[in-house]
Amino acid sequence: MDSTSGVASAPDPNSGEPGPSAGSSSASLPQQQQPEGSSPPAPPSRYESQKRRDWNTFLQYLKNHKPPLTLARCSGAHVIEFLKYLDQFGKTKVHITGCPYFGHPNPPAPCSCPLKQAWGSLDALIGRLRAAYEENGGRPESNPFGARAVRIYLREVREGQAKARGIPYEKKKRKRSNVVVAAVNVSVEAAGGGSTSGGGGGSGDADSSAAAAATTTTTV
Repeated sequence: MDSTSGVASAPDPNSGEPGPSAGSSSASLPQQQQPEGSSPPAPPSRYESQKRRDWNTFLQYLKNHKPPLTLARCSGAHVIEFLKYLDQFGKTKVHITGCPYFGHPNPPAPCSCPLKQAWGSLDALIGRLRAAYEENGGRPESNPFGARAVRIYLREVREGQAKARGIPYEKKKRKRSNVVVAAVNVSVEAAGGGSTSGGGGGSGDADSSAAAAATTTTTV
């Protein structure tokens, strides 16, 4: 009985004063454990969570590699091997050259062509792994995910899948420069026509029209 009463009346180690009972001391304990002015850490974003999973997957791949590889000895060739290894988990149909649906964007029937990782998924994956490598102490100049061989491989995958699936990957050309040149020609012609058609008063109108045209040209 004495031992029970001793536990119930044990002093609170945080307050320095004996508590009236064990229940009251345990109720006040969680509030005293939290430091003042602190807030719970924000959950990681979807990008950060995916980047961490990709990084752990790559490290596990290096560990299971035969022979095992360390991150310091990893090169662009090993990164390409990793990307090819991921093709077995892909869900994108890539038609082979002999397939009747080669180059068909929407095949009318299924075929036996293999499933691979889509180029967009591989490109985004390399971007996340490249950032994770430097965040974990790697030097930018020795980053294997930014190697030239990896960039060439991704370009070949993009072009190959574009032909096999009939999806063009072409950058749109900007026509802004042609519009500006045409606007300048129109303003020059307008200024010239106004100066020849009128007399002394017409020259002032031509100057004002030329100024207005110039203002319009700069805002295009």
